[in-house]
Amino acid sequence: MDTWGTGGLFLALVAALGVFGPDASAQQSGSGSYTTYPVDAMSAPRPTIRATRVDLPVTIDGLLDEEAWGRAVVNRDTWIQTIPDPGMPASQETILRIVYDDENLYVGAVLFDEDPRHLAIPGLEQDFDTPNADIFGVALDTYLDRANGFLWAVNAAGALWDAQAFNDQQDMSPAWEGIVDVRTSVNDSTWVVEMAIPFATLRFNPVEGDQLWGVNFSRRIRRRNEDALWAPLPLQYRVYKFSLAGTLEGLSDLPHGRNLWVKPYALGDRLSGLRHHPVETDGAVGIDAKWGITPRMTLDLTVNTDFSQVEVDAEQVNLTRFSLFFPERRDFFLENEGTFAFQDVSLRNYRTGSNARNFRLFNSRRIGLSETTRQPLPIGGGARLTGRIGDRLEVGFLDMQTRSLDGLSDGSSYTAENFAVARVKAKVGAATVGGMFINREQTGGAGVADYNRAYGVDLNVQAAPNMLVSGYWARTDDSAPIGPDANIAMFQTAWRNAFWDVSGLYKHVGDGFEPETGFVDRIAVERYFGTVGVHPQINRFGVREINPYLDVDVYTDLSGALETRGVQAGTDLHFTAGGVFTASVTDRLERLFVDTRIAGVEVASGTYEWLEPEIRATTRGDRPLALSGGVQWGDFYDGSRTSYSARVTVRPNEHVSLEVGAQRNELVLGGTSFNADLYSARLRYAYDTRAFLLAFVQYNQATRELIGNARINLIHAPLSDVFLVYTERRSLASGAPAAPQERGITLKVTKLLAF
Repeated sequence: MDTWGTGGLFLALVAALGVFGPDASAQQSGSGSYTTYPVDAMSAPRPTIRATRVDLPVTIDGLLDEEAWGRAVVNRDTWIQTIPDPGMPASQETILRIVYDDENLYVGAVLFDEDPRHLAIPGLEQDFDTPNADIFGVALDTYLDRANGFLWAVNAAGALWDAQAFNDQQDMSPAWEGIVDVRTSVNDSTWVVEMAIPFATLRFNPVEGDQLWGVNFSRRIRRRNEDALWAPLPLQYRVYKFSLAGTLEGLSDLPHGRNLWVKPYALGDRLSGLRHHPVETDGAVGIDAKWGITPRMTLDLTVNTDFSQVEVDAEQVNLTRFSLFFPERRDFFLENEGTFAFQDVSLRNYRTGSNARNFRLFNSRRIGLSETTRQPLPIGGGARLTGRIGDRLEVGFLDMQTRSLDGLSDGSSYTAENFAVARVKAKVGAATVGGMFINREQTGGAGVADYNRAYGVDLNVQAAPNMLVSGYWARTDDSAPIGPDANIAMFQTAWRNAFWDVSGLYKHVGDGFEPETGFVDRIAVERYFGTVGVHPQINRFGVREINPYLDVDVYTDLSGALETRGVQAGTDLHFTAGGVFTASVTDRLERLFVDTRIAGVEVASGTYEWLEPEIRATTRGDRPLALSGGVQWGDFYDGSRTSYSARVTVRPNEHVSLEVGAQRNELVLGGTSFNADLYSARLRYAYDTRAFLLAFVQYNQATRELIGNARINLIHAPLSDVFLVYTERRSLASGAPAAPQERGITLKVTKLLAF
C-alpha cells in the first residue's frame, strides 16, 4: 500500500474540513449566566449550588411536594450542551433543589420535556444501558480533591446506575454500589427525580462547621441525541471530570457515622457433570463486611468468598497469536479498582492506541479463577484497605488467600496461593505519582514455594488543559524466570482540543517480564504508536461529527527487527439522529520468526503483508429495534479471512430486551478452509426495579461448546438479594457424551446489615 498516498489523502481531508474548526470568540460571565453563545467550556466560570438544612420529613415518591422542598434554594442555571451543539444552551430547562438533614442528602430535579411520551427507557435493571436512555446524572466529589468521587444516573422509570470515579476521569468502576433511594414521576411537560443519598453511603471529612463538595449534573435527551451539563465541559470530558466541576456549598456539621456494613450470605447448590460423580449437593455460608475506619479509610473483609451469582464470561474467538483479555466481573474486585490501576491507559475520546486490555500490572482475575479453564477456585478470604492520608496521598492494600483444589476441568490441580498487593499514589501539583508492589506465593504443596513478584512506579500529568502525559516502569521477579530482561516501560502523550486529536506512545516489554498476577498481551517487543485526527462538529447533512484519522503502529523485537506494522486510515461518521458509521483500511505486516499456531492452524515462518478493509455501522440504540454490524475482509497470513458480525437488539418496552449476536469468520490458513464462529442470545426481563431475569446462551464453534446461564435476582431490601442461578456447559463435538459436561443450580441469599 502507498502510505504516502494515504497520508496525502488524509491531509487533504483535514484541509477541506478546516472551515469547520472551533469558534474561539465565545464570551461568558457569571456563575451559570452566559452573555454570548457558544460558551467556551474550558474557561467558563464554575457554577455553585447551595444545599439547605431542613428538619422536616422528605418522602421519596418522585413528587417534590413536601414542605422541605419549599425551603430549598431553587437553581435555574442555564445548562450547556456538549452534543449536538457544543457550548449552546440545553434545549430543555432543568430545575435543581438540594436539601439535607442528619441522615441524608436529598437531590430533587424537575426536567422539562416537550414530549414526555417519548422518553427513552431501555431497562429497569440496576446499571441499565445509560447511553440509550433519557437520564439525569449526579457526580459528587465529597473530598473536594477535584479527582475522585461518586456517580449516579437515573432514568425516567426510576432505574439506577451507580459508580465510583478516580483520577479525574481516567478510571471509573461501575461495580460500586451504595444505598440510595430514588423515585421518579412523569407528567405532561416534565419528569421528576427525587433522590435520598444517605451520608453513610458516602465517604467525606465530617469536620465541624461548613464544608464544600465538588458537584456536577448531567442530562441526556436521547431522541434529540443531546447531552448537557450544569457545569459545562468540552466534548472530550464526562460529568466525572471533577477538576472542572462546580461547587456544592451550604453543608455544615455533617454526621459522624460508624460506617459499618455487614453482609452475610447463605447458599445451596447441586452440581453434576464430568467433574461431579456422583451428583454433588452442597451448602456454604460466608460474610462480607465494610468498615469506615476513618472518614477517609475503608476496610473490606471477606470470608469464604463466593461469586456464584456472576454472569459467565462472553466467549471470544482468538485470531491472533497473543493472549486474549477477559474482563473482571466480580463485584468485590471491581469496587475501588481505580485505586489499584497500574496499566495502559485508554482515555475517553482520545486515540491513545492503548488500553487496559494490553497491559495491567495487577489483574484481579488471576485470584480465584483458573487461568486456563476460567473455572472458579476456592477463596478462603481476604481483606482490602483503601483510602486517603491527608489531601494528597491515596493508598490501597489487598491480601487474599485461596485454597487448593483437585480435579479441574482440564485434569490439573490447583495449589493454594496468597496474593498481596500494595498501592500508593500521591498528588503533586498537576501530576499523580504512584508505586505498586504485588506478591503471589504458593502456600500449599511440598518443596520450594513457587512465587512471582511485580513492582513499579507510574506517572500521570495534566501537562496542559488539553494535554495528558503518562508513563510507567515495572519489573517482575519469578522463582523460574523466563528471560533476562524482566522490565516494562511506557511513555505516552495525548493532546486533544475541539478540532485536533494527536497522540504518541513508546513501550518496551522485556523477554523476561511475566506478571503472573497481571496481564500483558505480548512480551519481548518494543512498540511505537502515533495518530493524528480531527473531529469537527459539522451539524449538517444529517452528520453531527466526522472523524478522519491516520494511525501508525509498529512493533519490533528487542534487537530492532520489524515484527508487526499497521498503517490505518479511517473515518468515523456520527449522525445527528444517533448512530455511527466507520470505514477504514489497514496496511498490515506480520513477521513470524518461527512456525506459529494461529486459530488452531500451523502457519509457516516468514513475512506476510496484506490490506485489511473494514466497514461497521450502528443504528441509534433507543429505538425498539437496534442494529449493528460490520465486515472485514482481505488476505490473512498465507490465506484469507472474511469476518462478519451482527447484533440485533429488540426492546418492545422497558421490561423486556432480547439481544442476538453472531460472528462468522471464514478462514483459509495453511491450505485449510474452515470457519470460527460465535453465536449468542441474551434475554433480560425486569418485572420492576427489584425483580429481574437474565438468560444468556452462547455457542462457540471453535470449541463446539454450548453454554447456558440463567439468573433470577430479587432485591428484597437495599443491597440485599436472592439469586437463583442455573448454568450448563454442553459439548456438541462428534463423539461427546450426550449428558452435559457441567450443570449446576445455586440458590443464594444475602442480607445487608448497616450500623
